[in-house]
Amino acid sequence: MNKLKLRLQLEQFFLEDIGDRDVTSEQIFGEEQRGKIVFLAKANGIFCGEEVIRTGFALLDHEIKTELRVKDGDPIENGQILATVKGSVSHLLKGERVILNLIQRMSGIATKTREAVTVLNSKYTKICDTRKTTPGLRMLEKYAVRCGGGHNHRFGLYDGVMIKDNHISFSGSITKAVKAVRETIGHMVKIEVEIESEEQLMEAIAAKADVIMFDNRLPSEIKEWIASVPERVITEASGGITLETLPEFRETGVDYISLGFLTHSVQALDISVKVTVED
Repeated sequence: MNKLKLRLQLEQFFLEDIGDRDVTSEQIFGEEQRGKIVFLAKANGIFCGEEVIRTGFALLDHEIKTELRVKDGDPIENGQILATVKGSVSHLLKGERVILNLIQRMSGIATKTREAVTVLNSKYTKICDTRKTTPGLRMLEKYAVRCGGGHNHRFGLYDGVMIKDNHISFSGSITKAVKAVRETIGHMVKIEVEIESEEQLMEAIAAKADVIMFDNRLPSEIKEWIASVPERVITEASGGITLETLPEFRETGVDYISLGFLTHSVQALDISVKVTVED
């Protein structure tokens, strides 16, 4: 995770929540009032967000002391203490909601990803994410996927070519779309083509696509068609795949299975904060 970008994002998140001041905490507690908060797991899952806790509170007060008891990617159990944070009560209360929201979501994504990896149970095919992320949280959500044992697809429109059905329709064909990209894009950037038929598959292969995505295809179709794909080409299955249907894709032979639900509709992992006042 890019720590500089994380710091900048956390600053924006705190500004959104705190604004000019915390009108509640600042009226009740002085700067000298000390306290401790404990992050406590309320469900089993995979933890993600240690740097969010560490960097987040340090931004508010460099004298706050954090103790992480788990690492990103660690399995956690209901009732387990994840971290303790000591410092100014006012500063602790300013930061705890933003930080808690983030680690709940990140841990939920890591947990769901680990579940998908386990359900697929493949030594060859890898689980990866999509661009179906929460605006502003893509770096954190994709990091959480990695903590859960998954892999990242492209981060945005800028770091990988992906020729989808609309690109093909507007350009006239897969061949024309790939040719147009090849003439201008750098040699370090891979070209992925989304295909929906065997005819499109053969056209993508002839156009020398680097990656071919089988979009909304049945496992039986993929298993049959993939025999025609050269070894140099990376393959991917995507579209409408759920945890329930995931095992059906185990024997298709694809390199990756991309799952939008890892990030776009995941349930946050239940984590709570307990407060203790220190003398």
